[in-house]
Amino acid sequence: MLSETDAAADVRDFTIDQLSGYMQIEGITGNRITGRIHDPVLENLAGLKEVFRAAGVIAYFERTPDGHAITYGYALPRRKRRLWINALLFVLTIGTTLLVGSLNTGGNPFRHPLELLMGWPFSVSIILVLGSHELAHYLTARRLGVDATLPYFLPVPHPMTGTMGAFIRINSPVPTKSALVRVGISGPLVGFLVALPVCFIGLLLSKPVEVSASGGIQLGSPLIFWLMSELLHRNLGPGKDLLLHPVAFAGWLGLFVTALNLLPIGQLDGGHVAYAVFGRRWTKLSWIVIGALVLMGFFWLGWPFWAILATVLGLRHPPPLDDLTPLNPLDWRLVAVAVLMLVLTLTPAPFGSVRL
Repeated sequence: MLSETDAAADVRDFTIDQLSGYMQIEGITGNRITGRIHDPVLENLAGLKEVFRAAGVIAYFERTPDGHAITYGYALPRRKRRLWINALLFVLTIGTTLLVGSLNTGGNPFRHPLELLMGWPFSVSIILVLGSHELAHYLTARRLGVDATLPYFLPVPHPMTGTMGAFIRINSPVPTKSALVRVGISGPLVGFLVALPVCFIGLLLSKPVEVSASGGIQLGSPLIFWLMSELLHRNLGPGKDLLLHPVAFAGWLGLFVTALNLLPIGQLDGGHVAYAVFGRRWTKLSWIVIGALVLMGFFWLGWPFWAILATVLGLRHPPPLDDLTPLNPLDWRLVAVAVLMLVLTLTPAPFGSVRL
């Protein structure tokens, strides 16, 4: 254990006396302080946060087998924003989704450039669903004091989607487990709520056809999509299938993306929520989910790919600054909503066989 003089010299921008009013200090090693926060813990935790905040220091608070620990450091300078990159990727994604939407509705913009506009229903729908998802993350993060970037769209001319989605970058620690839940669920929740009317409108525009004439790829129906299909196109009859309008397909993709993001692994949105609930035990859950995805490869080979990708990218999750304050009742309701959305949007076999 350090003497008070050595400890004060080590922590530099705040004094042991300031901390001792809120915590029984038992040891200081480098930038890590161990001991026990006085009861009531949450009230004294608030006092400790204020000491570090006033000193311009970022501090992580965690529970240890013997009490509590604080690890502190200094914030890195903010990176310069290059908003032109976000804008360029967004414009390019409009182009790639217009192109794919046009080609998939029978247009040939390479021969007749104006036929590119035939892809606008799909383009608008998919960008609306993906954009609302990422903007929800961005706005929630900023409201909770988390440094996050505007969405980066990925303009990949995939023959089915025209994009590989979008993402935001989080450049600062998340303050609490509550904030982790809210930042994590905000994107899937808003994206899901936007995808629902997109699916409904698209299904209204979709038409029953003979199975032999439908062609294309047979899609699996998540529960919510199946319920809407049954409501709008009940009793198709034998030999009939539903040819999805591009808007319906964009909505279906939105539900698929929601399910992928809600998987409780890695740093996916579901991973954020799961870490907030299970803490360091979350790693065990991740391995269970990885195993389940491998087994689901019986239905679709994409699931083992996702399992491998998640493992390669890493199953560790950075803790929030405050790993002590428990989730509140609203957070638990949001966790329940996340589980419900996963049930409504996940389908074991999203992509079926190709019809000739």
